[in-house]
Amino acid sequence: MTTINKESIGQGYSYQEYRAKIADLLLEGKSSGNEQSEALTHYSQLNVTRMNRLDKTIVISKEYTQQLQSLKGTYLWLVLAEGWCGDAAQILPVIHKMAMQSEAVELQVLFRDENEDLMNLFLTNGTKSIPKLIILDKITLEVLGDFGPRPQGATQFMQDYKATHGQIDEKAKADLQLWYFHDKGLSIQNEIMERMQSIEPALLQMPQV
Repeated sequence: MTTINKESIGQGYSYQEYRAKIADLLLEGKSSGNEQSEALTHYSQLNVTRMNRLDKTIVISKEYTQQLQSLKGTYLWLVLAEGWCGDAAQILPVIHKMAMQSEAVELQVLFRDENEDLMNLFLTNGTKSIPKLIILDKITLEVLGDFGPRPQGATQFMQDYKATHGQIDEKAKADLQLWYFHDKGLSIQNEIMERMQSIEPALLQMPQV
C-alpha cells in the first residue's frame, strides 16, 4: 500500500472553505486552477448553483448513515477537485454529506492544480481526471482506497455516448448532468461505501435499517 507524505499534501480546505474560495474567485471574474477562460468561469458559476441545490437535497441512506457512524478506524478523505469541474460539483456535496455522518472521517478538499504531485499518483487512464477521493488512514496516511472521477454508471454513459456520436460535446455534458440528477447521489454513496466495506469488513455484517 502507498503511504502519502504530509509534505505531498498541499493546503487542504474544509468543504465550506472550498466553497468560499470558489465564490471569492468568481467575484474576481476567475475560476480555480491554472487555466483561465470565460468558459471555465461560466462552468464555475453553474456549479455553484448545482452545489447549492445538492447541499439542500442530497440524503444519505439510513443504512450508510448507520455504517458511517459505526466506523472503528479513523480516516482522512482527501478530494482533489476544481470549481469548474461538473463532475466535482455533483460528487463533492455527496461526499461532504457522507463525511458529516461520522466523527471518524475528516474531509479535506484540495485543488488539483495546486497538488500536482499528489494528483500524479492517482491518474485515470493517464489523465488528471477529477474529482478523485483518496481514503487514508488518518494516523499513518496509508492509502486504503480511492474513488472517482465518476461513478461507474456515469462513466458508462459517457463511453456509450462517445461510441454513438464519435465525440464528447456540450450535449453530452448536459445529458451527464441529467444522469446525475436522476441518480440522486445513490451510485456515489454505493461505490464509496463499497470501498469502506472492504476496509472495514465488519460493516458488511451490520443489519440493514
